[in-house]
Amino acid sequence: MPNYRRAYVPGGMFFFTLVTERRAPFLTDPAARDHLRRAFLNCRSRWPFRVEAIVLLPDHLHTVWSLPRGDTAYSVRWAWIKKEFTKAWVAGGGAEEVVSESRGKNRRRGVWQRRFWEHSIGDEGDLERHYDYVHYNPVKHGLVSAPKDWPYSSFHRFVRLGAYPADWGRTEEPLSFGSRPIEGTGE
Repeated sequence: MPNYRRAYVPGGMFFFTLVTERRAPFLTDPAARDHLRRAFLNCRSRWPFRVEAIVLLPDHLHTVWSLPRGDTAYSVRWAWIKKEFTKAWVAGGGAEEVVSESRGKNRRRGVWQRRFWEHSIGDEGDLERHYDYVHYNPVKHGLVSAPKDWPYSSFHRFVRLGAYPADWGRTEEPLSFGSRPIEGTGE
């Protein structure tokens, strides 16, 4: 079994990727978006954090968070968000993927992949590359031809704040990360 080592940087900023079980494409469903929004809000009321950027795709999400000074507990937050989302999703009739007997014995549901990818943001350049990666992801996956056309993204907030021009990423991949994947995202 792999030896997973998380980067726990007190008060740090982190990039995350979470994937649905077997890449089931339900996250952009209106009910799923509502359950996820409520799980985020309720989690933030218990354990504050700031969502700096986010994109929601049918089978995965990418987000950049900043934690309060001295705080390293992003794993607690993700466990809680995934648990609360799963309870609401299943209770509302949302489908889940089949899980093995051993996973069922460990009370695993067929909604989320067990683990998540995390990366500690190192500097401003790293942060900008990850913002670009988050916002360009719907184009990369062929869902739209420009980031502005994907409704489930913080890209629109970034445009309003003047961080991106509205037509950014329309004709080619941004130069800040080129055609290579950001390490560890599996994309």
